[in-house]
Amino acid sequence: MRINDDFSRPTIVNAARQDWAPSPAAGVDRRMLFRIGDEVARATSIVRYAPGSAFPRHTHGGGEEIVVLDGVFQDEHDNYPAGSYFRNPPGTSHVPASRDGCTIFVRLWQFRAGDVEQVVRQPGEGRSVPPRAGAASATVLFDDGREEVRLEEWRAGERVTVENSRGLEFLVLAGELSVGGERLEPQSWGRLPAGTKLDATIGPQGARLWIRNAPLLHPDVLSLPEPGI
Repeated sequence: MRINDDFSRPTIVNAARQDWAPSPAAGVDRRMLFRIGDEVARATSIVRYAPGSAFPRHTHGGGEEIVVLDGVFQDEHDNYPAGSYFRNPPGTSHVPASRDGCTIFVRLWQFRAGDVEQVVRQPGEGRSVPPRAGAASATVLFDDGREEVRLEEWRAGERVTVENSRGLEFLVLAGELSVGGERLEPQSWGRLPAGTKLDATIGPQGARLWIRNAPLLHPDVLSLPEPGI
């Protein structure tokens, strides 16, 4: 399966307008934003857990990165309410579940070789940095010199420009904005190749975004296993 696998072109998906597709786990559905592979895949998705649902224990062969969008995501280690962010590096494992239901944004098999730091940020945690023009606040969730992940609050009615020398990926968490005349609402996801800046006009309620500044696919990204292995 291949979905939005051309990294040379800007890509925007209004995921909230997509239908949900079932996953192999009962009660767990997803909206596929990017995918290369079948069930074990290099993938970016919005995933919805029905109340009481769980996914079987699995090991993250290629790493897992998650933002909790609503509800409370859980595993045997902790509870993660909306606004939580974490990175589970290759080799970690857990049993993801949600007692009351939740929605998460998840990136799989996109860690590079040597990225082994486990990161857990509960809501409000992270390193505050000076916000860019048009933004009210900016929090760095992860930065290892090769990749920076931020949470930013953008002011209503402002025009915000994000320069892009490495590659940008973003998800609208709340509010709305317009990019290239297209209205983006919560769960809208975008990916811009290096050299294509993000130029946005913010809606009347402001906007909150998750932003990743890094190569869209690291040159040393971990290899997917061969089918059947």
